[in-house]
Amino acid sequence: MGASTDLLAAARSIGDRTIELRRTLHRHPEIGLDLPRTQQVVLDEIADLGPDVRMSERTSAIVAVLSGDRPGPTVILRGDMDALPLREDTGLSFASEVPGAMHACGHDTHVAMLAGAARLLSERRDALRGKVAFFFQPGEEGSGGAKIALDEGLLDFPGEEVAAAYALHITTSAPVGVIAVRPGPQFASADTFTVTVHGRGGHASTPVLANDPLPVACEMVLALQTVMTRRFEAFEPVVLTVSHIDAGTTDNVIPADAMFEGTIRTFSADVRRSVHAHLERVTTGVAAAHDMTVDTKVAPGYPTTMNDPSATDRLRTVAADVLGPDKVHPMDHPTMGAEDFSYVLQRYPGAIAFLGACPPDADPTTVPWNHSNLVVFDEDALPAGVAMYAGLALSVLAGGG
Repeated sequence: MGASTDLLAAARSIGDRTIELRRTLHRHPEIGLDLPRTQQVVLDEIADLGPDVRMSERTSAIVAVLSGDRPGPTVILRGDMDALPLREDTGLSFASEVPGAMHACGHDTHVAMLAGAARLLSERRDALRGKVAFFFQPGEEGSGGAKIALDEGLLDFPGEEVAAAYALHITTSAPVGVIAVRPGPQFASADTFTVTVHGRGGHASTPVLANDPLPVACEMVLALQTVMTRRFEAFEPVVLTVSHIDAGTTDNVIPADAMFEGTIRTFSADVRRSVHAHLERVTTGVAAAHDMTVDTKVAPGYPTTMNDPSATDRLRTVAADVLGPDKVHPMDHPTMGAEDFSYVLQRYPGAIAFLGACPPDADPTTVPWNHSNLVVFDEDALPAGVAMYAGLALSVLAGGG
């Protein structure tokens, strides 16, 4: 049977509990891979459901496995738990109480929705032919928590089939309760680079006696932007952004070195390699033209997040069934953001979708977005996320869809 619209009503019936859990997490955000308080809150919340709990040895990850009444494959549902290092300025009554930390990407809502889905599914074990693995993941914001969990074997089920892996990501860029997903690339790969230009320092009044690396670094930045528009097809998405530049200590000293760093976003492995090569070629060439040397380093980050077409179709079907056809919106192009759920989707078929949570009367095109210190997510979206997580598991494990 397919997922039932009754799930949304059931999710709304525990809405207060879901919101309270979300607000508890929001008040006490933790950053990175070690989230002891968050981990304990999650464990306390699901303790009465009786899952088989697996704990990471290296991080605060939790995989809680709920078994249905009949044997069958496993479905992985992911909710990330970590916050971001910025000060919250929303003025919410439940705003962060931790200086310099904020759930600005909505991971607190992901955890609350996943815990709510675990509660709904624990009441529906008789409809589950298989297992649901609720993956509460730390370290999504740059620490690769999903990859660590995979490396540890937390998401291994020897001798059993993992039929699908699903995740939701809340966003203010879409109306409340809207699901946006596409087959193929949903998020870009993300690499970081650091370029250090080595010149010769001196007095700012006599630049001829020095070899100033600062304008050379600026020349590199501009040259790299030209490369992005002149060496790649207009219809091939690629972004190279320099987001930090640092040189010198005061107004009358020419520094010996200048550094800049940034991010590279692509969807194609070939383009990714090509950007790396152009970065090396341009920085080396510009430095040589000014009789300088340069160190150019690229740190590979998350791979492209690729949604499986069949899993994406199922997600859309479940969304139409659970939330209504009007809540399934087309997604014409992927986002240049990155996601470490990409590692899970490299191993198992699945998909990640956006869940809209734009506040009422706000314009999704101008409202503060994820990663803003002013972002506010409409909590009316939470029951939709609870119902979607539960509906996806039921659709796979009940043989529907």
